[in-house]
Amino acid sequence: MRERLSFYIKRDSVLHRLNPLTKLTLTMALILIAFLSPWYWTPHFILLAAVLPLSFAGRVFPEFIKTALRLILPAATFLFLMQAIFQPVGETVIFKFYFLDVTRESLMFAFRNATRIFVMVSSFTLFLLTTHPSELMSDLSRRGLPGQFAYVIISTLQILPQIQAKAQTIIAAQRSRGLDTESTFFKRAGAIVPLVGPLVFGSFIEVEERAIAIEARGFTSKNLKTSLQEIADPSFERTVRWVLILLIIISALLNLWPS
Repeated sequence: MRERLSFYIKRDSVLHRLNPLTKLTLTMALILIAFLSPWYWTPHFILLAAVLPLSFAGRVFPEFIKTALRLILPAATFLFLMQAIFQPVGETVIFKFYFLDVTRESLMFAFRNATRIFVMVSSFTLFLLTTHPSELMSDLSRRGLPGQFAYVIISTLQILPQIQAKAQTIIAAQRSRGLDTESTFFKRAGAIVPLVGPLVFGSFIEVEERAIAIEARGFTSKNLKTSLQEIADPSFERTVRWVLILLIIISALLNLWPS
């Protein structure tokens, strides 16, 4: 079941039961190792041996693959085509298109960068699908993160789901008033204009209401805050986090070693 104001999907899985900081560290490790490792096939290996198995372990593979096909794959494909065609590297020409030369080296360069982008976005997608924002905020605040920073993080994670939910509400209201949103492309494009105004101004009003609500709950209070929800953090997960940080450092050193 997907939360209305977040990407989180409630499931009973190994990944869901992990501490939020452990999942955040794992996400950053996958991304940084994919970008820092000097070996060409590292991003591809991470995608096939880590990201995809984790989506199965988190029992969110259908939602994950749907997001990948709708959002991540088009962006990665566009990046691949642009870099393969316009990246002036290499001498082994595979084919020519007018004044453009597509080389073997440019294809490999584009393929690695597209895979890196795929790993980055898919890792964050997996993190959002298996981590409730309130748990992340509570855990970070418990570890000493200032409330202002925790609020910025939680607001960033929730902004897209909130906009989607509000947009669906506005579309339903406009349809009930006779607005055509399902016919030809040009009519649907014209229907966007009546939707933008309520969406933008409604978002501004919501920001003000949220600011009033958090101020009323003592958000800026200097007193120590407690939480009703205790988030487990076993020693094994703390060890895993240090191992992941060590892998990031090793990848960075290996990348700098030849120079």
